Amino acid sequence: MTDSLTLEVADLDVDVLTGIYSEETGKPQPLRISITARLAVADHYAPETLLDASKNYMDLKFAATGALPEGRHFKLIEAVADHICETLFVQDARVEAVTVKIVKLAIAEAGERIGITLHRERR
Repeated sequence: MTDSLTLEVADLDVDVLTGIYSEETGKPQPLRISITARLAVADHYAPETLLDASKNYMDLKFAATGALPEGRHFKLIEAVADHICETLFVQDARVEAVTVKIVKLAIAEAGERIGITLHRERR
């Protein structure tokens, strides 16, 4: 059996310029973004282990907020998820895989969750 370490940030509400229809373009849409990142795991995590042996969870949050280019329109939410994955791969060579789940909040009518999940392995 192989050990693994997964970092998670769930249910970030982020306004993103996205959409293909005329009523969607030009204004941000609320998205709910969750990210998991699988990392190469250390041999052991002792009580005094430093953060360098893992990854800061805030890096995942930044990939879904500050790392998204301001003013950039993403036609598809798949492109938003792809950008988040690539940001995390560039940040840290220990990131082996990333899963991004995006729910488009503006199109829900009865609390349903409509969106996508993109899973990408490091190439």
